[in-house]
Amino acid sequence: MSELHDPFKEAKEKGPILVAEFQGEKIPMILKLKDIREATKDTETYSSDAPRRVPIPSEEDVRTVRQYPLEVDPPVHAEHRKIVEPFFLRPKLPEYEKKLNALIDRLIDEALERETLDVVHDFAIPLQSHALTYLLNVDEKEAELWIGWGIHVFKDGDGKSKGPFMEKYSEQMFLAAEKNPGEDFFSALNQAKFDGRKLTMEEKLGYANIAFAGGRDTIIHTAVNIVDYFAGSPKGLECVREHPQMVKTAAEEFFRVFIPLTHIGRVCPHDTNVHGHEVKAGGRVSLCWSSANRDPEVFKEPNEVKLDRKPNPHVAFGFGPHNCLGAHHARAIMRSLILKLAERVERIEVLRTIELVEHEKEYSRKVGYELLEAKFTAR
Repeated sequence: MSELHDPFKEAKEKGPILVAEFQGEKIPMILKLKDIREATKDTETYSSDAPRRVPIPSEEDVRTVRQYPLEVDPPVHAEHRKIVEPFFLRPKLPEYEKKLNALIDRLIDEALERETLDVVHDFAIPLQSHALTYLLNVDEKEAELWIGWGIHVFKDGDGKSKGPFMEKYSEQMFLAAEKNPGEDFFSALNQAKFDGRKLTMEEKLGYANIAFAGGRDTIIHTAVNIVDYFAGSPKGLECVREHPQMVKTAAEEFFRVFIPLTHIGRVCPHDTNVHGHEVKAGGRVSLCWSSANRDPEVFKEPNEVKLDRKPNPHVAFGFGPHNCLGAHHARAIMRSLILKLAERVERIEVLRTIELVEHEKEYSRKVGYELLEAKFTAR
């Protein structure tokens, strides 16, 4: 496979930041892995206590609630994280693994039966939606509604109407769980307490918001990029087939190079000099995960895919106190997907693609596909 393009390569050679404009705001993007790791730990200088402004671009026009536990700082963050952590550890349960493997087998069965399929809409979106029901421990029939939300709950289509729809749906789920409580995510949040009191509906909606939005496009794009990689590199699929123990390093390498999330923001509560760029109090900084994952000072031949790369200290799941809660879920899905493809698929042929590219003034970055038509051939 040819060398992957790094849109931040030239900027990294010039210095530690790239100042880019988002929504009329000049934001310094921190590009290097070491600098990003240090910034994630300095939550007094680089704060997440900024409802709807942590994502870049901000989401002030598509949601009304603060996302928990993402948009709060330590030490409060840790208390919010504990409330939902049991659900994000479910991928370690045998019953979760059994359901996930059965789901991926079913999706591969369907792919092999078709002449061709759109891997985005026929495979990856159903995969993410059904797997999320296992994580939240809700009825799997809910996935059929979630599939209709598309690649991204805010950015795919009309986010200004989809955001309120998702909040209304979540509120209905919390009200239904109050009448018929169970062992699911919504019932647990209805019973949860923070600082000695029950959570407000707004807080509960903030947890649900990130559960639905946070790991959606990231999982969908990573799964599609893995299928596309193996289509272009059948030797990679053969290598995993012969050495299945390689699945862990392979999955980590795919997370490193295919990270769909370009960056995330932090807000500076005080005037701050960010590697030579002055940010006024209330201004934002970008932690550019995708650039850090190709940092040549850390990764040898950073734009090549090496399925046995080790060590691989990527920041695809962030770093520090806000390390991604959904990392176990994402790892379980991709490891199972890689092994099942190696076990059951001889060849993947890509027939047609429509790339999804993030265009900004200072860079353009491919994050995944809007469509990837392919043909799977069984072993």
